[in-house]
Amino acid sequence: MTPSQSLRLVVIAPDLVDSVADDEHARELAERSRQLRIGLLESGYNLIAVLPADSFLEQRIAQLQPDMIIVDAESDARDALEHVVMATRDARRPIVMFTNDNDTRHVKDAVAAGVSAYIVAGLSPDRIRPILDVAIARFEHEQGLRSELAHAKSELQDRKVIDRAKGLMMQRQSLSEDAAFAKLRKAAMDKGLRIGEVAQRMLDAAALLG
Repeated sequence: MTPSQSLRLVVIAPDLVDSVADDEHARELAERSRQLRIGLLESGYNLIAVLPADSFLEQRIAQLQPDMIIVDAESDARDALEHVVMATRDARRPIVMFTNDNDTRHVKDAVAAGVSAYIVAGLSPDRIRPILDVAIARFEHEQGLRSELAHAKSELQDRKVIDRAKGLMMQRQSLSEDAAFAKLRKAAMDKGLRIGEVAQRMLDAAALLG
C-alpha cells in the first residue's frame, strides 16, 4: 500500500445538485469539483466521503476521522473555512483549500485557522499530489513546533512549581535547597510521577491544610 492509499481523505464541497441544470456557473463549479475528486482518486488517495460545509460537519468529521480534509470552496471561501475550522478545532489535521476566489484577503485568515495549503485556480490533476505532499509536510512541521512549545511551557511551569515546593520544604522542614530537591526527586521516583507533579500535589496539600 502506498502512502497516498493509506491516507483517508474527506472532501468538503458545495451542494450544487439543485442548481446545476439551470445555472452555467454552477455547472462549471460542479465540473471543477468532479475533476478534483477524479484527480484524488487517480493519484491513489482513499476518498472516503464528500460532505457539505454545513452545521452537521463537525459530527460527520468526528465519525469519519479522516487523515486530511480537502476544501473545494466556491466563490465565498470564508464561509466554507469557518465550518471546517469549527469541525476540526479539537482534532487538528492537514487542511488543503482549493478555491476560485481571487480575493487574497482570505489567505491570511485561512493560514491562521490552520489551512496547510491555499490554492487559487490551480486544479490540474498533476499538481494534486505535490500540493498534498507539501501540505502534509507543513502540517507535521507545525505540529512539531507546537509540541516543542507546549513542552517548553510545561517545563517552565514545572520549574516554578518545584521552586515553590522547595521553598516550602526549606521553610517548614529546615532543609537546604539541595536536600529539598533530593526529597522531591525521591518521592517522584517512588510514586512513578514527574517531580513537577509531586511538587504540585505538595503545594495543593499545603493549601488545604493551611
